[in-house]
Amino acid sequence: MTINLQLTDKNTLRERARVNVDKGAVTEGYSGDREEIIRLLNESLATELVCVLRYKRHYFMANGLKSSIAADEFLEHAQQESEHADKLAERIVQLGGEPEFNPDLISGLSHAQYVAGSTLKEMVYEDLVAERIAVDSYREIIQYIGEKDPTTRRIFEDILAQEEEHADDMADIYNSL
Repeated sequence: MTINLQLTDKNTLRERARVNVDKGAVTEGYSGDREEIIRLLNESLATELVCVLRYKRHYFMANGLKSSIAADEFLEHAQQESEHADKLAERIVQLGGEPEFNPDLISGLSHAQYVAGSTLKEMVYEDLVAERIAVDSYREIIQYIGEKDPTTRRIFEDILAQEEEHADDMADIYNSL
Protein backbone atom coordinates (compact mmCIF):
# COMPACT_ATOMS: atom_id res chain seq x y z
CA MET A 1 0.00 0.00 0.00
CA THR A 2 1.45 3.34 -1.05
CA ILE A 3 0.72 6.38 1.06
CA ASN A 4 0.63 9.58 -0.95
CA LEU A 5 1.86 12.29 1.38
CA GLN A 6 1.85 15.87 0.16
CA LEU A 7 4.05 18.54 1.62
CA THR A 8 2.55 21.88 2.49
CA ASP A 9 3.67 24.75 0.28
CA LYS A 10 5.90 27.34 1.89
CA ASN A 11 3.37 30.19 1.71
CA THR A 12 0.81 28.11 3.65
CA LEU A 13 3.50 27.18 6.18
CA ARG A 14 4.36 30.83 6.63
CA GLU A 15 0.71 31.85 7.07
CA ARG A 16 0.00 29.05 9.57
CA ALA A 17 3.09 29.94 11.62
CA ARG A 18 1.63 33.39 12.25
CA VAL A 19 -1.66 32.00 13.61
CA ASN A 20 -1.76 31.15 17.33
CA VAL A 21 1.88 32.16 17.64
CA ASP A 22 1.45 32.28 21.43
CA LYS A 23 1.29 28.46 21.48
CA GLY A 24 5.02 28.20 20.79
CA ALA A 25 6.01 24.72 19.63
CA VAL A 26 2.42 23.44 19.52
CA THR A 27 1.30 24.04 15.93
CA GLU A 28 -1.81 22.97 14.01
CA GLY A 29 0.10 19.91 12.87
CA TYR A 30 0.40 18.62 16.43
CA SER A 31 -1.91 15.61 16.67
CA GLY A 32 -1.31 14.39 20.21
CA ASP A 33 -3.71 14.77 23.11
CA ARG A 34 -1.64 17.54 24.66
CA GLU A 35 -3.21 17.35 28.12
CA GLU A 36 -2.78 13.57 28.29
CA ILE A 37 0.82 13.75 27.09
CA ILE A 38 1.58 16.47 29.65
CA ARG A 39 0.04 14.21 32.34
CA LEU A 40 2.25 11.30 31.22
CA LEU A 41 5.29 13.58 31.14
CA ASN A 42 4.56 14.81 34.68
CA GLU A 43 4.16 11.24 35.97
CA SER A 44 7.46 10.35 34.33
CA LEU A 45 9.08 13.48 35.75
CA ALA A 46 7.91 12.40 39.20
CA THR A 47 9.29 8.91 38.57
CA GLU A 48 12.69 10.32 37.66
CA LEU A 49 12.75 12.62 40.69
CA VAL A 50 11.88 9.77 43.05
CA CYS A 51 14.66 7.71 41.46
CA VAL A 52 17.15 10.56 41.89
CA LEU A 53 16.34 10.74 45.60
CA ARG A 54 16.51 6.98 46.09
CA TYR A 55 19.82 6.67 44.20
CA LYS A 56 21.31 9.57 46.16
CA ARG A 57 20.33 7.95 49.44
CA HIS A 58 21.81 4.66 48.29
CA TYR A 59 25.01 6.42 47.24
CA PHE A 60 25.49 7.85 50.72
CA MET A 61 24.29 4.75 52.59
CA ALA A 62 26.16 2.06 50.64
CA ASN A 63 28.56 0.12 52.82
CA GLY A 64 30.16 -3.28 52.81
CA LEU A 65 32.72 -5.15 50.77
CA LYS A 66 31.29 -4.35 47.31
CA SER A 67 29.88 -0.97 48.23
CA SER A 68 32.31 1.18 46.23
CA ILE A 69 31.27 -0.38 42.90
CA ALA A 70 27.59 -0.04 43.76
CA ALA A 71 28.03 3.50 45.12
CA ASP A 72 29.69 4.64 41.90
CA GLU A 73 26.73 3.28 39.92
CA PHE A 74 24.24 4.84 42.33
CA LEU A 75 25.81 8.27 41.87
CA GLU A 76 26.05 7.95 38.08
CA HIS A 77 22.44 6.83 37.86
CA ALA A 78 21.27 9.66 40.12
CA GLN A 79 22.94 12.17 37.80
CA GLN A 80 21.43 10.56 34.70
CA GLU A 81 17.95 10.41 36.26
CA SER A 82 18.27 14.12 37.04
CA GLU A 83 19.10 14.78 33.38
CA HIS A 84 16.02 12.77 32.38
CA ALA A 85 13.90 14.88 34.73
CA ASP A 86 15.25 18.06 33.14
CA LYS A 87 14.39 16.83 29.62
CA LEU A 88 10.88 15.86 30.68
CA ALA A 89 10.28 19.19 32.45
CA GLU A 90 11.55 21.11 29.44
CA ARG A 91 9.16 19.20 27.14
CA ILE A 92 6.23 19.85 29.46
CA VAL A 93 6.90 23.59 29.18
CA GLN A 94 7.28 23.35 25.38
CA LEU A 95 3.81 21.79 25.24
CA GLY A 96 2.38 24.64 27.31
CA GLY A 97 2.17 22.74 30.58
CA GLU A 98 3.70 23.18 34.01
CA PRO A 99 6.19 20.64 35.36
CA GLU A 100 5.16 19.30 38.75
CA PHE A 101 7.91 19.70 41.33
CA ASN A 102 5.73 19.86 44.43
CA PRO A 103 7.31 17.37 46.89
CA ASP A 104 3.89 16.65 48.40
CA LEU A 105 2.62 15.37 45.02
CA ILE A 106 5.67 13.75 43.42
CA SER A 107 5.52 10.44 45.29
CA GLY A 108 1.87 9.94 44.37
CA LEU A 109 2.50 10.70 40.69
CA SER A 110 5.59 8.48 40.37
CA HIS A 111 5.34 5.09 38.70
CA ALA A 112 8.10 3.79 40.99
CA GLN A 113 8.00 3.77 44.76
CA TYR A 114 10.59 5.18 47.09
CA VAL A 115 11.83 2.15 49.04
CA ALA A 116 15.01 2.87 50.94
CA GLY A 117 16.41 -0.61 51.59
CA SER A 118 18.66 -1.20 54.58
CA THR A 119 21.35 -3.48 53.15
CA LEU A 120 23.34 -3.05 49.96
CA LYS A 121 21.53 -6.00 48.40
CA GLU A 122 18.12 -4.50 49.30
CA MET A 123 19.17 -1.12 47.89
CA VAL A 124 20.28 -2.65 44.59
CA TYR A 125 17.12 -4.77 44.49
CA GLU A 126 14.87 -1.72 44.96
CA ASP A 127 16.75 0.20 42.28
CA LEU A 128 16.42 -2.75 39.90
CA VAL A 129 12.68 -2.97 40.57
CA ALA A 130 12.30 0.77 39.92
CA GLU A 131 14.28 0.52 36.67
CA ARG A 132 12.09 -2.35 35.50
CA ILE A 133 8.99 -0.26 36.25
CA ALA A 134 10.45 2.65 34.27
CA VAL A 135 11.30 0.36 31.34
CA ASP A 136 7.76 -1.04 31.18
CA SER A 137 5.97 2.27 31.69
CA TYR A 138 8.14 4.20 29.22
CA ARG A 139 7.76 1.48 26.59
CA GLU A 140 3.97 1.72 26.97
CA ILE A 141 4.09 5.52 26.75
CA ILE A 142 6.16 5.29 23.54
CA GLN A 143 3.57 2.93 22.04
CA TYR A 144 0.72 5.19 23.16
CA ILE A 145 2.32 8.29 21.63
CA GLY A 146 3.16 6.56 18.35
CA GLU A 147 3.39 9.10 15.56
CA LYS A 148 1.21 11.71 17.32
CA ASP A 149 4.17 13.49 18.96
CA PRO A 150 7.53 12.42 17.52
CA THR A 151 9.55 14.82 19.71
CA THR A 152 8.13 13.50 22.97
CA ARG A 153 8.38 9.92 21.68
CA ARG A 154 12.10 10.45 20.90
CA ILE A 155 12.71 11.86 24.38
CA PHE A 156 11.11 8.77 25.90
CA GLU A 157 13.03 6.47 23.54
CA ASP A 158 16.34 8.04 24.61
CA ILE A 159 15.41 7.79 28.29
CA LEU A 160 14.19 4.20 27.83
CA ALA A 161 17.54 3.16 26.36
CA GLN A 162 19.35 4.53 29.40
CA GLU A 163 16.84 2.96 31.81
CA GLU A 164 17.50 -0.41 30.18
CA GLU A 165 21.23 0.13 30.76
CA HIS A 166 20.50 1.02 34.39
CA ALA A 167 18.48 -2.17 34.81
CA ASP A 168 21.34 -4.22 33.37
CA ASP A 169 23.83 -2.48 35.67
CA MET A 170 21.68 -3.13 38.74
CA ALA A 171 21.06 -6.75 37.70
CA ASP A 172 24.81 -7.34 37.34
CA ILE A 173 25.52 -5.87 40.77
CA TYR A 174 22.58 -7.68 42.36
CA ASN A 175 23.74 -11.02 40.95
CA SER A 176 27.28 -10.41 42.21
CA LEU A 177 26.18 -9.79 45.82
